[in-house]
Amino acid sequence: MMMKKIWNKKVLGYMALAVACLMIGSAFLSGQPAQAANSVAASATADSPFIAAIAKVKDSVVGVNNYQVVKYNYGGNGYGGYFPFDFFGYYGYGNGGNGGNNDQESKEVKNSSGSGVVVAKEYVMTNYHVVDGASSLEVAVSREGQDEAELLKATVAASDPDLDVAVLHVPGLDLEPVELGDSDTLQVGEYVFNVGNAIGFTNTVTAGIVSGLNREINSGTTTDRYGRRTEVINTMIQTDAAINSGNSGGGMFNLQGQLMGIPTLKYSGSRYTSGAMVESIGMCIPVNDAKAVIEKAMNNPSEEAQSSESAAGQEAGNGLRGKPRMGVSITTLNSSITQSGALPRGVYVLEVEAGSPAEAAGLQASDIIVEANGTIITNTTELMDIIGAMKEGDSVALKVFRTGVDLTTATELPTDGEYVDLTVTLAIVDAVAQ
Repeated sequence: MMMKKIWNKKVLGYMALAVACLMIGSAFLSGQPAQAANSVAASATADSPFIAAIAKVKDSVVGVNNYQVVKYNYGGNGYGGYFPFDFFGYYGYGNGGNGGNNDQESKEVKNSSGSGVVVAKEYVMTNYHVVDGASSLEVAVSREGQDEAELLKATVAASDPDLDVAVLHVPGLDLEPVELGDSDTLQVGEYVFNVGNAIGFTNTVTAGIVSGLNREINSGTTTDRYGRRTEVINTMIQTDAAINSGNSGGGMFNLQGQLMGIPTLKYSGSRYTSGAMVESIGMCIPVNDAKAVIEKAMNNPSEEAQSSESAAGQEAGNGLRGKPRMGVSITTLNSSITQSGALPRGVYVLEVEAGSPAEAAGLQASDIIVEANGTIITNTTELMDIIGAMKEGDSVALKVFRTGVDLTTATELPTDGEYVDLTVTLAIVDAVAQ
């Protein structure tokens, strides 16, 4: 009986020891997963490829400020403020039309801001719509430790309005250029990130993936130096990395920090008449499409420096030069006029500027341009593509159909005419005939 009690005490002792060890072991093991998870999380944060890539490029993304001259009209009838001189296309606003002094003043004001990327020493690439219509331009450089951005004067060195790309020359800009990538190598699903000045927040970064390639996008309409509007279709990169107001002209980069695209537009429900909700659809211009504009700026900086091509820019007297041109106002001949066969298809000359290369070559208002350098011309876009690829001093051979009849006022189509060959030597023409 005594032996049984001793054995029971030993068994109970061993069981207690085993339970204690099991509890200690469980407590030790239960702490391990939490520690391991924290370690993995810290490692993942430190090793994120986005962090290194962003650090590599963010300081090379700058702001671009567009300044324009605005005319104001103000009178002495006690309104106490300035009113747009020609906002509605006529003089005054209230008191000016009621016997006020109609005093006028021109002021240069900041019209808009966007983003840009340093692509070469003292050269910044951005969207054309960011600089369009500017009387003067500034690049805003935000440096760490400085409360205010450094502002540097800039001029347009080269541009392609249809592609919506412009390259600015910024003397004194000391930022490192980014590496230009090969946008043809992008794949759907590849990680990318955008850097820009979204709604004024400098160096804002948004990340996502390449959602689609070779998207044919209607970029809207562009207005050329003659006031002509044309529909533009571009092939773009679709991404779900957010693009917000102010991002235009910034950079879309891959995980190696290479510039792959230019954030240009985003889709929203307002873009559809159906009012459908749209999220995370942004479009970027492939950097490969923009490389020709960069090369043009680098190779011919003085010849490609251009003004905003606006009356405001001319009045500001900022010293920017215009692009080489013929010096004419043109429009595409309406198909309803040409379908009868009485007149050829082509570009109708509305006006020839006094003292322009076109006038010197003998081009006349009411001429119909049907051929340029051997290429048949059916609309203004085709003609401007040819002229836009040329430089000051180049000659363009034109074939025009001449009737001598002003089609804008004629009540009947002319039945007689002749083809005339002309040669126009392009030149810088800054003044517009009044």
